Amino acid sequence: MKLVKIASAVVASRLAACVNISSAPVQSSYRWKGRVEVTKEFLLIIKTTASRLKQLEKSIKALHSYDVPEFLVIKVQSGSAEYLAWLAANT
Repeated sequence: MKLVKIASAVVASRLAACVNISSAPVQSSYRWKGRVEVTKEFLLIIKTTASRLKQLEKSIKALHSYDVPEFLVIKVQSGSAEYLAWLAANT
């Protein structure tokens, strides 16, 4: 599966500390090239630090088959000190 390769690549290169891949597809409806498309996709949740975001986005664009892969950043307001320290140490 291509998504496993993406996940492994960004973790191996320390662009992410962890990647979760949804085990079931999500159904997406979106407009693409003037048409409404409906397709099944798999969701990746990639955990990284702010300092790695630009390089991570560049890597995702290079590895993903989509012309415009979804890349959204959700800011973490808080988390356990131990987890956040682990995340920082592994990126």
